[in-house]
Amino acid sequence: MEPDGSMLADAPAKSAGGPAGTGLTTGAVARLIGVAPTTLRSWDRRYGIGPATREGGRHRRWTDADIAALRAMCRLTSAGMPPAEAARTVLAGSSLPAAVTPSATRRASRAPGPLPLGRVRRESRGLARAAVRLDAQAMDDLLAEVLHRYGLPAAWDEVIMPTLHAVGRKWQSTGERYVEVEHLLSWHVSSALRRIAAPCPPTVSSDVSLLACTPGESHTLALEALAVGLAQQALPVRMFGAALPAGALEEAVRRTGPAAVVLWSQSRTTASSSLVARVESIEWGVRGARRRPEVLVAGPGWAGRRPPGARHPASLGEAMDALAAISGR
Repeated sequence: MEPDGSMLADAPAKSAGGPAGTGLTTGAVARLIGVAPTTLRSWDRRYGIGPATREGGRHRRWTDADIAALRAMCRLTSAGMPPAEAARTVLAGSSLPAAVTPSATRRASRAPGPLPLGRVRRESRGLARAAVRLDAQAMDDLLAEVLHRYGLPAAWDEVIMPTLHAVGRKWQSTGERYVEVEHLLSWHVSSALRRIAAPCPPTVSSDVSLLACTPGESHTLALEALAVGLAQQALPVRMFGAALPAGALEEAVRRTGPAAVVLWSQSRTTASSSLVARVESIEWGVRGARRRPEVLVAGPGWAGRRPPGARHPASLGEAMDALAAISGR
């Protein structure tokens, strides 16, 4: 789904090409494709990805062909390719999309700046660029690629989570400017996880794992990834999602009799040690063979507040291994 902020949705078609002087300015192109004007000028100056003609010999005027080259440049850099290499590829004529007229696209506001990622895989940088540009197709393509190439645990821990963390940090430091980036990225990550969910039925002999956010907690993506990872191993799982009330959680534990319960907390305000103690005390089964669940606490909200004896897996892979062992595999 592409964002629709168009002020020209009902305007008649108008090409950027045509007679001299009818091309788009750098500012207009920047708004059109969601790249900062300084980036366009830099690509022109450093790599030769620029307009073929200039008005009065100085002012850049971008034609349809120029915009097509820019879109190819954006797509390649979103995939993690360094700008210099991407420019060589574009200038060589590889991976160029068909020319696109302004009437086929929508006017966009100026995109936010880059995300602070630090040292991460190049795919994470590409995913971050696509998210900032609100490029839905690029996000879908990158997520599908990394999940296929690295598998779910590594793709989550080394590509997806660093990007989500960077968006969260930027959002917290800049007010609400990056909220749309976070929401769109989260949606596409969730969609990518659903697409790789295993269709095979769970192993009957394995005990179920119950996954839930603590009361008041709405961040579910990590639990969604864990649910998919367990399903891929044919392990039975019950995913209860966001903000499950304490009473409902306890009732779910009594009704399902899980071997393990994973409680996710994103912030310290939703991490409840008393809730962990209550869940750990729930028993079921026949007299003489009563059982209790093992509770795992997950998420940054438990940092420094982990209940005594509770496991706190540091990664998706670690959580999957722990639950597989608890479930009897």
